[in-house]
Amino acid sequence: MRQVISTERVPIKLWLEDMEEGALEQAKNLANLPFLYKWVAIMPDSHQGYGMPIGGVIATYNVIIPHAVGSDVGCGMSVAELPLTVEELSPHLRDVLQGIRELVPVGFNNHEVAQESMWMPDIGINDLPIADANYKRAFKQVGTLGGGNHFIELQADEDGKVHVMLHSGSRNLGYQVAKHYNKVAIELNERWHSSVPKEWELAFLPIGTEEARNYINEMKYCVEFAKCNRGLMMHNILSVLSLNLDRDFMNAETINIAHNYATLESHFGKNVWVHRKGATSAKEGELGIIPGSQGTKSYIVRGKGNKDSFMSCSHGAGRKMGRKQAKRELNLEEEQRKLDEQGILHSIRGVGDLDEATGAYKDINVVMENQADLVDIVKELRPLAVVKG
Repeated sequence: MRQVISTERVPIKLWLEDMEEGALEQAKNLANLPFLYKWVAIMPDSHQGYGMPIGGVIATYNVIIPHAVGSDVGCGMSVAELPLTVEELSPHLRDVLQGIRELVPVGFNNHEVAQESMWMPDIGINDLPIADANYKRAFKQVGTLGGGNHFIELQADEDGKVHVMLHSGSRNLGYQVAKHYNKVAIELNERWHSSVPKEWELAFLPIGTEEARNYINEMKYCVEFAKCNRGLMMHNILSVLSLNLDRDFMNAETINIAHNYATLESHFGKNVWVHRKGATSAKEGELGIIPGSQGTKSYIVRGKGNKDSFMSCSHGAGRKMGRKQAKRELNLEEEQRKLDEQGILHSIRGVGDLDEATGAYKDINVVMENQADLVDIVKELRPLAVVKG
């Protein structure tokens, strides 16, 4: 932990030295919620979001806050370690990338045909009105990457062994669930004359109400859908690698985790709703994934179970520039040069891609140093090639 702010109703514990003004204001709003438990935990990758900073962790008594989960419910990471070396992959790398682009739709694109039901969550959609309304569409969205900071990377560890890492979420389904229940929460909070100011964008649903029960069930469905989404993408990526290298990689060991969700957990002797918005669970011994940017290292980590962070860690490097700011201020040739000199097959092709350039993100080395009390590094992974939306 780097500092503690004690000026609000409960403390704010920060794992970073400096925090942007907007994100700090949001953290203070959280710290003044009447139902907040213990303190606010701010991870080292934190930056401003809607209502709650991305890279934030809170625990609440008997309420759940849609904006403290986020709009991409269940967004997370997956990584697979392959019995394959960089030297073996290199002659096939461009063909593999082309094959991945053919099988995995990116950006706003979906599959042209519905995918098999085996790739959808094994959860019924009865009493899940938003999931039900988006169910048919979800069959074409499962196994798709999306846009923004979602990515597929081929990476190498310190021994030259190849890994596949991907970052994606619940696509339109999670967005629709988040939007609907945040609207419901706003309407109910206004009806109840809630003491939480509307401008804080932290409308809540009391546990035990039908609305909270519906949100929790739909959130769980989205978390499972996002996991399935990453699972189908990984299956298709491994099939491309298997085909191009004439070897079977389909049984590669895989980690698949979420970093946008809320769950009932026991902390300091109380059962509370822990909200992780852009934060990774880091219980003692638990494996996690912390990506860098497309020009820096990513990490597989093992949690230390630090109670001060509600057993959590960062979910990535974290933005230091907004998307529009990055496109205005970063130099295209300089950002391309950084990646080209490392031999990375990257996705920075024009000014419109600069919002995902390395320079738009915090220094992952500093981020990792700031959370040395939260996780141990298991593996360092350097990027070889990147696919983005």
